[in-house]
Amino acid sequence: MKIGAHVSTAGGIATGITRGQEIACDAIQIFTQSPRMWRPTAYSDEALDGYAALEEASSIDGTYCHATYLINLATDNADLAAKSFDCLVNNLIVGTRIASKGVVLHVGSHRGSGFDGVVPQIAESFRRAFDEVEGSLGQASCKLLLENAAGTGGTVGRSFDELARLIEATGGDQRLGVCIDTQHLFASGIGYANRTEADQVIASFDAQIGLDRLGCMHLNDSKVPLGSNRDRHENLGDGEVGTTALGWLVSHPALDGLAALLEVPGDGDGPRTSDVVVAREILAKGKKARARKR
Repeated sequence: MKIGAHVSTAGGIATGITRGQEIACDAIQIFTQSPRMWRPTAYSDEALDGYAALEEASSIDGTYCHATYLINLATDNADLAAKSFDCLVNNLIVGTRIASKGVVLHVGSHRGSGFDGVVPQIAESFRRAFDEVEGSLGQASCKLLLENAAGTGGTVGRSFDELARLIEATGGDQRLGVCIDTQHLFASGIGYANRTEADQVIASFDAQIGLDRLGCMHLNDSKVPLGSNRDRHENLGDGEVGTTALGWLVSHPALDGLAALLEVPGDGDGPRTSDVVVAREILAKGKKARARKR
């Protein structure tokens, strides 16, 4: 497993590579633009086209992008739907141009109207976005990785079943994948306190979605209890999940080679070197525990 973290790109998109190396990351996640503004960042062609070479020359093995939080593909508001679509396309264009491993997306919220009714419009937005990106760039789009939700309100993707149904609604488009967030999983009521529960989580994901679609993991502890349906990240070992449970999950052999990206608060400015070190310790201890129980 590759241990990484979300890092800032203040000062230019390639600064994320340097910041990732500074805190000993194997991989990084970045925002392609401000997460809470519609306006896209104006990158130069040189910055975007040169990114992959800079990453290749570094110790970072893979960049993942996180789409803007404002996007809501499940809305019935025409203006918000149009802004969300345009923003998604821009995020995918930037992700594709820097040769990212994928753009992670919070799909949005139906705000109580019901999941079934919004599936067709979401699937159509995915198809249209890929077509627009590929038409604009003349190359295949990077993957879009749908993130599981913590379950607040009418959020879409609160279960593996919902994520599977979104993918199925596109005809199984291979450009779609999934990002599992460990805190969202816990908050939505899915526990993994021991080896049996952790293995069941992975088996369930494989049965409903397929491990071939698992693009990355967000590795976070939780400020809130199991099943609380709130998105509240905590530093590893300081929350309700705990290092033992996280160790059982991340050490599953099916996740070997996957990027696990920290989105923890640190001291208030995001993941630190010490958080990356703790993540590696959790992984190592999990693997040792699995080896003892063979």
